[in-house]
Amino acid sequence: MTTRLTALLPCKNEERNIAACIAGARLVADEVLVADSGSSDRTLEIVAEAGDCRVIEREFISYSSFKNWAIPQATHDWVLIIDADERVTPELAAEIREQLASAPDDVEGFWIYRQNFVMGHAVNYCGWQRDKVFRLIRRDRCRYRDCRVHEEIDVKPGAARKLKNRLLHYTYWSYDQFLAKQLHYTKLGALDRWEAGRRASFARTLFAPFLRFVQLYLLRGGIRDGWLGLQICFIQAFLVTFLKEARLWEMEYGLKQPVEWAGKKGGREKGMKEEERRAA
Repeated sequence: MTTRLTALLPCKNEERNIAACIAGARLVADEVLVADSGSSDRTLEIVAEAGDCRVIEREFISYSSFKNWAIPQATHDWVLIIDADERVTPELAAEIREQLASAPDDVEGFWIYRQNFVMGHAVNYCGWQRDKVFRLIRRDRCRYRDCRVHEEIDVKPGAARKLKNRLLHYTYWSYDQFLAKQLHYTKLGALDRWEAGRRASFARTLFAPFLRFVQLYLLRGGIRDGWLGLQICFIQAFLVTFLKEARLWEMEYGLKQPVEWAGKKGGREKGMKEEERRAA
C-alpha cells in the first residue's frame, strides 16, 4: 500500500512565493493544504489559480499555535510542513517517497536539512550549514511546543531520522526583509526568555555579541562565505544577539512615555505590564 502525504503550507501575504512553493510541494504531495492567516494581497487568488489545493483560514496567534491548529486538518497520516519561501527539489521528493514507504511504526518524523539563500546567494557556512527542521511528521503524534518563535516539535529519542537531500530556503531577498524579520524575532525571543525567568545582564549584553561573532565567523566558517558571510555574521552577532539582551533590559527598566495629551502628568511606570507583553 502506497503511503500518502499531505503538504501543509502555512502562509500570509506570500504572493511572490506561493506559486513556486505549491509547484515544489506537488512533486511529493498527494494533497496540498494551504493554511492562510489573513492574507490581504493576491496569495489566495494565486492559490485558486494553481488549482487542486485545499484552503483553511484562521487568525494568526503564534507560529506554534497556528501550525498545531492546521496539522490535524491534513487528510493523510504523514504531513510535510513547507514554509512559502521553501522549495522541495525532485531529489528530496524522491527520498521522501522512498523513506515513507519503509518507515517503521516507531519513527515519528524526519529532520530535513536546509540550503539557505540570502539575496539569491547560497550560504554554506556561518553556522547555517547545520540548519535543519523537523518537518516531515506523523499527523497524529507530533505537535509544536508553545513558544513565540523558533518553534520546534518535541520528539522521543530514537523516534526521528534524518534525510540526506536538502530543502531549499530562499530566506531573504533584501536587507529590508532581513532586518525586519530579525528585529521581529528578537522581540519574540526576548518575550519567551522573559517568561522563562531570564533578566537583563550587563555582562551578556556587552560580551555576548563579540563571542557570537567569533563563533559564527571563525569557528563555524562564516569567513569562507566571503563578503556575504561577513555581513550575515555581523548582523547575527551585533544586531540579533545584542538586541535579544537589550530588549530584556527594556522590559525590566524601560519607562513609559508620559501621556501628556490626555491631561495626565508623569504617568511613567517601571517596566512593561504583563498584559502588554502578551499583546506584543
